[in-house]
Amino acid sequence: MLGGTGENKGSKVSRDESFDREPGLRAALAYEVIYGKPVRELFAGLFEEVEQDVAKRAKLLSYRKRELHSRRHESLINLATKVTA
Repeated sequence: MLGGTGENKGSKVSRDESFDREPGLRAALAYEVIYGKPVRELFAGLFEEVEQDVAKRAKLLSYRKRELHSRRHESLINLATKVTA
């Protein structure tokens, strides 16, 4: 049902189900169709891992962006004071 070919197609499904490997996007979507559950539920542990990684990167990006804007604002103030002085 997953559309795999060859002798080892059954072992790929087995590895996916036992979480020995992460399925590709096509396989994950096929599981969603077969089982009628969202991928995030079928692979809840992996989803939580990815969610935490994205949240960490978003937090870091947010901090960097805020820091960059702060430095940029400071630079503009310094330039403005030089022009008016």
